[in-house]
Amino acid sequence: MADLRVRALRSREDLEGCVRIQREVWGHADLDITPVHHFRISVETGAILLGAFAGRTLIGYVYSFPAVLDGILCQHSHHLAVLPEFRRRGLGLALKRAQRREALRRGYRLVTWTFDPMKAPNANLNLHALGAVGRKYLDDFYGPTPALVLAPGVPTDRLLVEWKIATKRVRDRMAGLCPEYNPARMEKAVEAKPRGTYPAIVPGRPDLRRTEPRLLVELPPDIRELAAVPGLVGRWQAAVRSALKSYFRAGYRLDDFIAGERSFYVLIKQRASPTAA
Repeated sequence: MADLRVRALRSREDLEGCVRIQREVWGHADLDITPVHHFRISVETGAILLGAFAGRTLIGYVYSFPAVLDGILCQHSHHLAVLPEFRRRGLGLALKRAQRREALRRGYRLVTWTFDPMKAPNANLNLHALGAVGRKYLDDFYGPTPALVLAPGVPTDRLLVEWKIATKRVRDRMAGLCPEYNPARMEKAVEAKPRGTYPAIVPGRPDLRRTEPRLLVELPPDIRELAAVPGLVGRWQAAVRSALKSYFRAGYRLDDFIAGERSFYVLIKQRASPTAA
């Protein structure tokens, strides 16, 4: 967007705009809304809160706060929200770029966040475009919060990702230098059963015995389209959960994402310690 402007948010009007966006983007009930007074004290004590503006209108924001992961001081990115009518214009990426610049300016080298492992667009942004990596799967992390569940009875699983913002990997991704893969030539730990008719596609049984240095875990391109088939979202989540947790224990990490008509997580066998970049 030619008229996009990103700046820090501090005024009461700014913070009220963040509350408005939460309601419009996520449909949260008041109980689940991060309120103005929380943003106010967070910003005063080290949080990063940046907003994207079209003209004078706040259309999205990114919010992180100081945290510690495995003894390392970091920023934990809790919100990234863009109004629906402004999506698919690169605003999420623009906000994360701005967050990275500000975190580096403050001396941070690590930003973390969680996301729903079943949402392919988020996985593509986080792992492919930004260069974050994942090593930890969190079962039903937020509990039965109505605004966060994908379908009735489906747990609110999350992946915790690490964005090592000062590394060459991340600098390359910021410059648009992303690796390319040929899924047809790569082994799969999870893939859709053949001959399924979309959206009624079902996952095959996870193969948890593979040892190749790179493995793929298939993910439906749009999990929301599967919600019309009872139980299907839960079946996919169970298959992905089983594979990712098993291969994390075996020393793999989530390293990338392949988006397309068929979408896949890319797992790689780590050669260094789990804390290496």
